Amino acid sequence: MSTDVVPHSAAPAVRAVTAATDGAMRALGRDLAALARAGDVILLSGPLGAGKTTLTQGLGEGLRVRGSVTSPTFVISRIHPSLVGGPDLVHVDAYRLGGPAEIDDIDLDMTQPDSVTVVEWGEGVAEGLADDRLEIRIERHHDDTRTVHLRAVGARWNDIDLPGAQPGLG
Repeated sequence: MSTDVVPHSAAPAVRAVTAATDGAMRALGRDLAALARAGDVILLSGPLGAGKTTLTQGLGEGLRVRGSVTSPTFVISRIHPSLVGGPDLVHVDAYRLGGPAEIDDIDLDMTQPDSVTVVEWGEGVAEGLADDRLEIRIERHHDDTRTVHLRAVGARWNDIDLPGAQPGLG
């Protein structure tokens, strides 16, 4: 799966991608890393075991950051510094947070301008972090395949051709 930034006037707001394996989820993360830049906020939602951390692992690989990307459930937030002078990866798990006020307590505004910030369980909690963001909802099916819905929000993503083959789903 390869993704290029392709300017055009009417980028679809939502794309859907089918990921049949964990490897495909990581590949999608690497494709998204090629589009990501410092200041980006990516919100991930989906049930336990959907592949939120697996996708973030691919993003970390693509951004070439230090450290093993694992779920930050118990520490709430981890910073993975760039090994190549690119943006750091800030990986947040909002599962145990009570709402938007508690995400403010993490002080993400200190790291956000220089990082790609990924918030697992971010739906309904972290939308206030940025007007421009990528919202990703993952559905895991009984056969372990996933449908990944990518929703671009804000002007930052207007001219970005998101990975996916089915525009308009969501």
